[in-house]
Amino acid sequence: MLQALQQLPPDPILGLSAACRADPNPHKVDLTIGIYMDEQGLCPVFDAVQIAQRALIEEETSKAYLAAAGDESFNTGLQRLVLGADSAALLEGRVTSIQTPGGCGALRIGAEIVHAAAPNAKVWVSDPTWPVHIPLLGSVGLEFHSYRYYDAASHGVNFDGMVEDLKNAVAGDVVLLHGCCHNPCGADLTLAQWEVIAELAEKQGFTPFIDFAYQGLGDGLEEDAAGLRLLVSRLPEVIVAASCSKNLGLYRERVGAAIFVCNDAASARAILSQAQSAARRVYSMPPAHGALLAGRVLSDDRLGGIWRTELVAMCQRINGLRSELRAALEARCGGDYAFIEREKGMFSFLGLSAAQAVRLREEHSVYMLDSSRINVAGVNAGNIDYIAESVAKVL
Repeated sequence: MLQALQQLPPDPILGLSAACRADPNPHKVDLTIGIYMDEQGLCPVFDAVQIAQRALIEEETSKAYLAAAGDESFNTGLQRLVLGADSAALLEGRVTSIQTPGGCGALRIGAEIVHAAAPNAKVWVSDPTWPVHIPLLGSVGLEFHSYRYYDAASHGVNFDGMVEDLKNAVAGDVVLLHGCCHNPCGADLTLAQWEVIAELAEKQGFTPFIDFAYQGLGDGLEEDAAGLRLLVSRLPEVIVAASCSKNLGLYRERVGAAIFVCNDAASARAILSQAQSAARRVYSMPPAHGALLAGRVLSDDRLGGIWRTELVAMCQRINGLRSELRAALEARCGGDYAFIEREKGMFSFLGLSAAQAVRLREEHSVYMLDSSRINVAGVNAGNIDYIAESVAKVL
């Protein structure tokens, strides 16, 4: 039976990262995979997380399963972080959540709930979007449509095209939105544009499904949540896939949650039961370690303060790297790279052709996707000049 299966090609992102690791060039640069890296090229562990981990190791007395919905402190803390402690939906008991294996697990559980509620629902995704969105959500059998989002000429949001396309989304449809720090383009909606999306959802009845993986890495924890919170304040239903991989550095621990804002408390209880049933089918029980760490940080004022200070420094470094990369590219390549500074989060399209991206890998060992999407956090003082010089050589 098994010998009938064919070998599949490597994942387009993970495969390039593996190729970079195998590259013997001492000047190689990996700008592919979306992981925050510090000035030494390492993915750091937050001090707050290390403190929480030491305390957990000393105090933990059991390795029994968590509750089916996950750790209560984690769920409560993440709901408050994402929606705001003063969220009317929270205070009215209209919100429920289930801990999941990372943001990917949250997307899958959200898709399971959508399919259970409306098997014929169409999911509208941005063009472009994160490549794993469609496999994750589509694996339950949902249908997809795309809406225009990125304008390569302006390196910004094609908002007129987006609105025109979303006028075709109707009640029973789901619109997948990037809450902040759009992956892969880094071009985000303004608060005024979020207002327009809220008006469309109110008028047409579609349900927003927000992938919220980068809170705190754009402008700040509160600022990055403004658009999402606007939708929650105005709409009866919103689904959120939240992740702690980036803003708490818990990548390998797989810490996330599917958050459901419902019309009333009774609906929230029903959705939680449905989400627990879906989780039982998909992965049975949630992993504990990372969520217990995140729950401690989010529920402890001292740890939370240490973490927030660290996260601000991380955000400031990313935004500083954007300015430095713009200057380096303009000095060596000419042209206008101001769009890099305008974007948010870790990602940017450099505007290179696929052929130029291939040349960068093959001739200079600078690894980026064929779309020229880069992870800005992979830039540092030791490689920024080499990156800019290499780009200039392929232009």
